[in-house]
Amino acid sequence: MRVLVAPDSFKGSASAGQVAAALHDGWLSVRPTDELALAPMADGGEGTLDAFAAAVPGAQRVPLEVEGPDGRRVRCSWLLLPDGTGVVELAAASGLPLMRRPDPFGASTLGFGQAIAAALDHGVDRLLLGLGGSASTDGGAGLLTALGARFLDAAGRPVPLGNVGLAALDRVDLVGLRPLPPGGAVVLGDVAAPLLGSRGAAAVFGPQKGASPADVPELEAGLLRLAALTGGNPDVPGAGAAGGAGFGLRLWGADLSTGAAAIGDALRLPQLVGASDVVLTGEGRYDEQSAAGKVPSYVLALARRSGTPALLVAGSIAATTREFAGTASLADLAGGTPAAMADPPRWLRRAAAELARRYPIAT
Repeated sequence: MRVLVAPDSFKGSASAGQVAAALHDGWLSVRPTDELALAPMADGGEGTLDAFAAAVPGAQRVPLEVEGPDGRRVRCSWLLLPDGTGVVELAAASGLPLMRRPDPFGASTLGFGQAIAAALDHGVDRLLLGLGGSASTDGGAGLLTALGARFLDAAGRPVPLGNVGLAALDRVDLVGLRPLPPGGAVVLGDVAAPLLGSRGAAAVFGPQKGASPADVPELEAGLLRLAALTGGNPDVPGAGAAGGAGFGLRLWGADLSTGAAAIGDALRLPQLVGASDVVLTGEGRYDEQSAAGKVPSYVLALARRSGTPALLVAGSIAATTREFAGTASLADLAGGTPAAMADPPRWLRRAAAELARRYPIAT
């Protein structure tokens, strides 16, 4: 039987490559004669550069140093593809794991903008911009600052970086923004959230970045002020991605898209799924947000289109999975989330073995 293993990373626990390798080993421990192909995936967040580097022969990493989300310098890289496209990942420059401690008001996307600027300085023809894993809720003001925008208070002084500065915002000057590369810029987002409201950047994702219930209205007010002063459309799906970085990039002129689909095309995933007898996918937490452009929902859609059964492995499962042919939760197998996160490879191997036993789909 031909088995395709195409998981996302289990954020904070294991990279997509590590997840795929563990699932591979677990499956073969039960069905050693099956033929397995590995296609580690990403949806625009953590692991996007790795996915493109693995999928595109000749891709080159370009190292650089930027200002991290809490102001400390961090080392990261962007990826130059052979066709002149630059791939820049927000998580690598402005991601939540780069913070000493969560700071939903002070964290910014300045470093992500600096990485984009470095790719422009190199002369890229086109940009693919991976969003996800952000530490900030600044509406993209930080990244736009790095690209030449000015965010000013009533006295004409630059406001502080982060959402905290949006409260003092009086005027936005976008005249000095650097132009897009000739082939434009495409945002690879993992969510379709708007900027504002109950499904927006502050309400849904603010708590994941350390915001208390009392903080959310204040974060929302800053984003609302930014939207009003720029005239941008806060309702565009994906504007709320990465703390509103999608909104900021839309102001620059970038196009918003679903990250998993773009990366899947680079990996030739539709063809790989169609040539497989079963596909195994997964992510750290499968919940209601998973249906909004994340890797498992994308892989499931491909599988349904080709009539290929799809299996799901997740750290925890908090949404209906009836469209999958089988599922396994690491938390259930390990007796709790802390135990599962203490040794992800062990429980990933166990999950794959369980699925191989329970769902031996014959060719």
